[in-house]
Amino acid sequence: MKHFVNGNKLFENYPEGFKEIILGAGCFWGVERIFWNLPGVWVTYASYSGGRRPEPSYEQVCTGVTGHAETVNVIFNPKEISLETILKNFWECHDPTQGMRQGNDIGEQYRSVVYCSNSEDLAIAEKTKELFEEKLNERGFPQITTEIKIETTSYRAEEYHQQYLAKNPNGYCGIKGTGCALPPIE
Repeated sequence: MKHFVNGNKLFENYPEGFKEIILGAGCFWGVERIFWNLPGVWVTYASYSGGRRPEPSYEQVCTGVTGHAETVNVIFNPKEISLETILKNFWECHDPTQGMRQGNDIGEQYRSVVYCSNSEDLAIAEKTKELFEEKLNERGFPQITTEIKIETTSYRAEEYHQQYLAKNPNGYCGIKGTGCALPPIE
């Protein structure tokens, strides 16, 4: 299967040295579109992560019994785009203070998550959270509720969810940021 937008293979043969991060920021349709447009991102795909049930279906995830979030796997070339840049886009594209929702999308499957594959990436994610939270607090937002941890298990969402907004340009996208910007990381 190939990425609908860029034609790269979705689930196999990623170039050597590429990295992966799993992100959740509400409905995966809009989140995926944010990241497939970034230079240095090889592919993105919709997935389910962070829950208890193996190989869940969309219908199961929507009931809340699986514990999974709607997520997007972002495979990228770290020589072309930094994890910090990816996380900047993540923090700024949604409201990470909303808990188990994003806007009108309510439920644990819409929670904000950052799932890293190693402790180095986890430290970067925690640092960017800390910096973004300072900016949010200055503007009167509550604490960030984003779940950040090492987690490498994800289950591919059904084919019709993959690159959904490229296939359905007028499809629903509830993604909306806070208007705050992540400052440069020192």
